Amino acid sequence: MIPTGSTFDSLISFGVIGLFLAGMIAVLYTTNKQSHDFADYAVGGRSYGPWYIAMCYTNSWWPGATFTAFFSLSVGGALGFYGMVYSTLGVTAMYLMANRAWSWGKRFNLTTQPDLLGMRFNSPAVKRLASIIGIISVFPWVVMGIQALAMLFQFASYGGWGVTACLSAGVLVVLIRQYWTVSMGMRGLIMTDMYQGLIAYVLAAALCIFLLGGSEGASFSHLAALPAKMLLIPGDTGTGYGAWYMFSLIFTGVIGSMCWPMSFQRIYTASGVRSVKKGTVYTILLVGGFYGILMLFAAAISQYPNVAAHPQQGWFLSLFDIGGPWLLAVAIAIVLAASIGHVDGCVQVCGVQFANDLATWTKPRTDRQLTALAKGGMIVFIVAAAIVAYLTFNYSRLQLLAQISYQGIIQLAVPLFFGLFTRWGNKQGAILGMLAGIVIAIVLTTLYPDDIPALGSLTSGIVGVAVNALVFVACALVLKPSEAENRRVAELFDSAAPQHLTTKGGTTPVLG
Repeated sequence: MIPTGSTFDSLISFGVIGLFLAGMIAVLYTTNKQSHDFADYAVGGRSYGPWYIAMCYTNSWWPGATFTAFFSLSVGGALGFYGMVYSTLGVTAMYLMANRAWSWGKRFNLTTQPDLLGMRFNSPAVKRLASIIGIISVFPWVVMGIQALAMLFQFASYGGWGVTACLSAGVLVVLIRQYWTVSMGMRGLIMTDMYQGLIAYVLAAALCIFLLGGSEGASFSHLAALPAKMLLIPGDTGTGYGAWYMFSLIFTGVIGSMCWPMSFQRIYTASGVRSVKKGTVYTILLVGGFYGILMLFAAAISQYPNVAAHPQQGWFLSLFDIGGPWLLAVAIAIVLAASIGHVDGCVQVCGVQFANDLATWTKPRTDRQLTALAKGGMIVFIVAAAIVAYLTFNYSRLQLLAQISYQGIIQLAVPLFFGLFTRWGNKQGAILGMLAGIVIAIVLTTLYPDDIPALGSLTSGIVGVAVNALVFVACALVLKPSEAENRRVAELFDSAAPQHLTTKGGTTPVLG
C-alpha cells in the first residue's frame, strides 16, 4: 500500500534523495586516490583503521532489505530477532581469524577469500570452486538490494511510478554509483561506506530510539500490549515448523557470517591485526545494536493496520503515518544508504573474484587486464541481478532469498574453518566436500526452499554442510599428505604466530 501524496510531497522525497547522492559524490571526489596496482584496487592498500573496517563490514552485512524483508519478520513476531543473535555471534569469527587471515593476506598478497583457500590447500581448483560458490550465493542479496531500491522509489513517487520505472530507477542509481566503484575499487567503497553507514545505521537507530521514547504511535509501551502469538517462534506448537528450524537458521547464520566474500575481504583492507580485532568489537556494537533497535521499533508498530497488512512496506508506512512526507523522505534516504552500500560491496567483491580467481583459469593476467576484467564482471553482475529482481519483485517472502543464499555460502565453512584453525585436511577433501555440499544444498533447496519437514525442519544447507564435513574428514584420513606438504603447512602456521607479526611500523609485536 503506497500512501497518497501531492507533487510537492514527491519533490520533498526526491530532494532528500538528491542531497544524499550529492553528499556521496562529494565524499568520493574528496577522498579520490589513484590505485597503483590490482592489489591496491582490490583491497585499498591494506591501510584502514578499525572504525573504517567496522562500518564497511556493517554495510556489507545489513542491506536495504533489512528494512523490508527482515523488518517484516519482526512485524509478524519474535522470529525477526534471530538476526541479532546470529550476527553478533558470527562476527566474533572475524576476531578469531584475524591473525592468520591478515598475515597470510599480507605475505602472499591475497585479494579475495578464495585466494586464501587456494593458497592454504595449494590448489587453484579449490580457489575457483570457492569463488563460484561465493558469487552464486551473493547474487540473491544483490537482487534483494535492487528490489529495496525499487520499493523506495515507489514511495518517493507516492505510487506515481510503476514497477518497471521504479526498478529502472533503482538500477540506474546503482549503475551511476558503480562508475566510482569500478573506477576507484575498494578505496572508494570504504570511504563512502563510512558516509552511508552513518545514515543507514546510526541515524536509523537514533530515529527509532527517539520515536520509541517520544512518539505516541510507536511508544515502548506498545511492546507490553503485543498479542501472545507474536512471542511464538518456529518450532513452538502451532507454528508448523519442527524443533530444528531455529537451530538451522542461527547455525547457518553464525558459520556463514565469515564465509561471505564481502565480509572476509574487509580483513585484507585493514592496516594490521589490531585494526581487524578492534574493528570486530566495533562491528558487534554496530551490527547488533542497530538491528536490535530496528526490530524493537518493528514490533512496536506491528499493530498498525497498514503495517500489519503490508509488513514488507512497514518501515515506510509507519514513518509516513507518524511524521508525514518529511519523515518518509528520511526513511527513504536511510534505505537508499543501506542498499547502495550493500550492493556496492557485493558487486565489487564479485567483480574482483571473477577477475582474480576465474579469469586467470587459462593464463596469468597483468594488473591492467585484471582491473579491466573486474570492471566488466561488475557490470554483467548488476545487469543480471536487475533482470531477476524484476521477475521476482512481487515475491511475498523475500527473506527466503536470504535464507536460500545461506544454504550455499556455508559450504565454504568446512575448508575455511579447518584450513584456518587446524593444520588438517587436503585439497581433495576441500574440493570433493564443497562439491558434495553445494550439489546437495541446491537439490534440496529446489525441493524444500524453506525447511525439510521429515528432518524436523532442518534446512537444506545443514544437510549439505554435514556431508561436506564428512567428505573432508574422510579424505584427510585416507589421503596422507607428503612430507613436503606437511612442511609447507607448518611454515604457514608458524609464520602467523604472534611473535612473527608486527604493526604497520614494523617494530611492535602484535598480540593475539
